[in-house]
Amino acid sequence: MKIQKILTALLTSLLMLAACSDDDSFSTAPGLLLDFSTDTVRLDTCFSTVPTPMKSFWVYNRSGEGIRLQSIRLERGNQSGFRVNVDGVYLGAQTGWQTNQVEVRNKDSVRVFVELTSAMNYQEEPQKLEDNLVFTLENGNVQKVNLLTYTWDATLLYNVCVRKDSVIDQRKPIVVYGGIKVDSLATLTIAAGTTLYFHNDAGIEVYGTLRTEGTPDANVVMRGDRIDHMFDYLPYDRVSGQWQGIHFNESSYGNHLLYTDIHSPYNGIVCDSSDVTKQKLYLESSTIHNCQGYGVKATNSNLRLDNTQITNTLGDCLAVIGGQTEVNHCTLAQFYPFDANRGVALRFTADTMPLLAFNCTNSLITGYGDDQMMGQPGDEETAFNYAFDHCIIRTPVIETDDSVYFTNVIYEDIEDTLSTGRKHFVTFDTDNFIYDFSLDSVSIAIDKAGAEHSLPLDRKGLPRDERPDIGAYEFIQEE
Repeated sequence: MKIQKILTALLTSLLMLAACSDDDSFSTAPGLLLDFSTDTVRLDTCFSTVPTPMKSFWVYNRSGEGIRLQSIRLERGNQSGFRVNVDGVYLGAQTGWQTNQVEVRNKDSVRVFVELTSAMNYQEEPQKLEDNLVFTLENGNVQKVNLLTYTWDATLLYNVCVRKDSVIDQRKPIVVYGGIKVDSLATLTIAAGTTLYFHNDAGIEVYGTLRTEGTPDANVVMRGDRIDHMFDYLPYDRVSGQWQGIHFNESSYGNHLLYTDIHSPYNGIVCDSSDVTKQKLYLESSTIHNCQGYGVKATNSNLRLDNTQITNTLGDCLAVIGGQTEVNHCTLAQFYPFDANRGVALRFTADTMPLLAFNCTNSLITGYGDDQMMGQPGDEETAFNYAFDHCIIRTPVIETDDSVYFTNVIYEDIEDTLSTGRKHFVTFDTDNFIYDFSLDSVSIAIDKAGAEHSLPLDRKGLPRDERPDIGAYEFIQEE
């Protein structure tokens, strides 16, 4: 029995040695090649001089033999700006932009990490940039993985404080770190066609005045600075909470945002309590979309909103807490996709501040929930004045004999899924988070606005006809 145990142990040891020997053997046979998880590493379009997020790929040895590499190197050395880490070894100046004598055992793999900080290209449009990662095997075979991206020159701004009247007017992208502060005695004007890309800690703090001068064909755009993808199908630009939004402080008045696209912030716009006899904000022909907080939250302020879309917010799309607000031809649609515990399309309240006037005309108020409008009075002595005229509201029918509050209002039939809610709109792609809140042909909003208070142009700058449509967009029949 003892001899049998000894023989078994010896046999096991020999098998283990044979296995180790097999795994540790390396061949220079001319037919041996490596396999790669991809032949091209595509980095998303990036800003010049700004480091990109890291991507990776795998190098596999499925040849049946161990393979040694003489070198792995960047073909252009330090000329492209790509940075590579091969299985923990950084290809940089100290290594001559390569690593040598890499071993990939049979059935083993190596992970390679790639990132980039590109130089300025001094062109207005994104420019193609590529390099190759060259794998030279001990048997003489050479294999390559292409590294590819497009780089875009941008102006980088850090902790900007506007202390005198200033204008931002340029077609190149502007990336903002730390935010923009507009002093109480200054006006910042942003010209048509300007796009501001805000880092996640950045927004605009307005103590003075902010004006945007977009046009139908050249909106002012404010968005996050991530121009890469979270997933292949989902760019960060469609993910909420990418930047901090706009904050109008107590001292700020006379703000006018025209043809402006604000999307994917935390809060779109927040207005602090102020003198309600002076207009704080005129939001005209603009869009606020995909917010991780509120779309517009105004406390005891004087606001006017015309031809404006406020959509898909975790908080309320429009929250008016006291003050005085005029809303005409707006689309308030609450279809926030990232959290079922979302707010409503419209909330107006006098619970902390008197609501001197909330007048809503020719506007579409809808969303997923059965009740997308919440009105909350304060005590009996606190003003709570509101009126709706020629609006569509997704809310249970309000029984009232007082026509002062609701005139020519259409209550969406919450049981009807064909012509209400999401069916108002042209594009509603919840898989890819793509939305177009222009009116679809089945919408009951078509031809239902009141002509008396109708605006001549819609959100896109298109003319309204003699029978205007409710909401920010006029339906245009395709020929």
